[in-house]
Amino acid sequence: MKNYILNCFLAVCIMFVVTSCSEEPIDENVFGTLTGKVVTNGENTPLTNVKISSSPVSTTVFTDDLGNFTIENIQIGEYSFQAELTEYQTAFEAVNIIEGKTTNVVFELNTDDANNVAPIVSVLKFPEDGAEDVNTQVQFSWSSAKNDDDEINYTLELRNGSTSEVTTYNEIKDTTFLVDNLAVGNNYIWQISADDGVNDVVKSELGGFVTSGIDANRFLYVRELDGNNVIFSGANPIGESDEELDQNEVQLTSATLNSYRPIKNTTVNKIAFLRTVGAETHIFTMNINGTDIKQVTSTVPVAGFRQDEIEFTWYNNGAKLYYTNFNKLYSINVDGSGIEEVYHAGSLFISEVAVNPTNNLVVIKTNNIDGYNAKISVVNVATDAEVEVVISGESGALGGLDFSADGTKVLYTRDMSAAENTAYRQLDSRIFEYDLSSNTTTEIDTDKASGTNDLDAKYSPDDGSIIFVNTSNDGVSEKRIYKTEEVNAVNKKKPLFTNAFMPNWE
Repeated sequence: MKNYILNCFLAVCIMFVVTSCSEEPIDENVFGTLTGKVVTNGENTPLTNVKISSSPVSTTVFTDDLGNFTIENIQIGEYSFQAELTEYQTAFEAVNIIEGKTTNVVFELNTDDANNVAPIVSVLKFPEDGAEDVNTQVQFSWSSAKNDDDEINYTLELRNGSTSEVTTYNEIKDTTFLVDNLAVGNNYIWQISADDGVNDVVKSELGGFVTSGIDANRFLYVRELDGNNVIFSGANPIGESDEELDQNEVQLTSATLNSYRPIKNTTVNKIAFLRTVGAETHIFTMNINGTDIKQVTSTVPVAGFRQDEIEFTWYNNGAKLYYTNFNKLYSINVDGSGIEEVYHAGSLFISEVAVNPTNNLVVIKTNNIDGYNAKISVVNVATDAEVEVVISGESGALGGLDFSADGTKVLYTRDMSAAENTAYRQLDSRIFEYDLSSNTTTEIDTDKASGTNDLDAKYSPDDGSIIFVNTSNDGVSEKRIYKTEEVNAVNKKKPLFTNAFMPNWE
């Protein structure tokens, strides 16, 4: 009896379970539809060919020309749909698909750069707005416009205030840029633009400056162009790198004529120089800007054993000039009149001459036809007397003659190698100073490198330093102009001009 009852109970339970399962079936064939549109955020411009997909995965479709799309027969349930298009940020929308219903969704897409930050406005640093006497070689500088990880390309626009010509320098990666050969004594306007490739270009405020005039150029020198010597004027460097030398350069003479050995006289504000005229060399004068060129000598030319070794000088407050013609020293008025022989050196050539403003003494260098057997002496041309011998009887070349402003010291160069050759090649030329009051000679330490020559030494206007040329003794390498500068009681040489020689500093 008990077994019968248990069997009946189990049968009832089984029937209940079967009945329950048949009442709640899982229908996998229940679907809904999704429609939608994709537009740009803000402007609501329809976007075509946008990829529409979902998670969990359903059918993938693309929008039409009006930005619309439709996905049918999507199994009911919760989905995350996404809209993807190149150059736009992917957008996501949660969607509930309902049986037999059509659900609609709108995607608003932002461009990839929608959250990008524009560059900040650069602040012009150098030259400052309103700056004057700016060198013609300018290292422009400005503050960074960087505001995020985007690379910034800068553009420098430079307008010449005289000609209104605009020069544009593009694709600058740094916040500094070097521009050289600006016009002397000119007004310029400049502006910096910053472009991150995403946002609109950002422009700085305008800045203006004026370059130095030629009056600021204290130096004269010579550079070879197209086979001729050409005279330039220039200003102090802004640093010691090659890019910071050759400041405010102005070419004063034509590259089609051979002009050299410039000497300025500040009293008459004129430059005297040598120029080749046919087979002869003559003295000319010009204004400090290279205008009003006039020939001084005519009947008696400048002549000696080597024309590039000959020096002349102003005297009598710029009213007269001393110059040499082989073994004779001549005086001539600056207008070319009053030529007069004032000193005779016998069988030796007079190659160099220097004076001082304190007394009437003249220092000369004499040498033989080959440039050797050289002697430097102080003479009184009024009495035709040799007052003092600075140096003589030494082998090798002498040169670079100058007289101190107070008339007590003589500057010169001497080739310590004592080499004598037909090419007049010097191997170890150094600078010396002779003190007339103590009759002592001192070598000027210029930190000269071995295998180089110091040449064409001249005093500064205040005698406080020396300007000179240094070059390799190979005779073909570049010549550079330096000046001595005392640093912590040690003489150092400071570069001034590249590829230059025959310096004059007034």
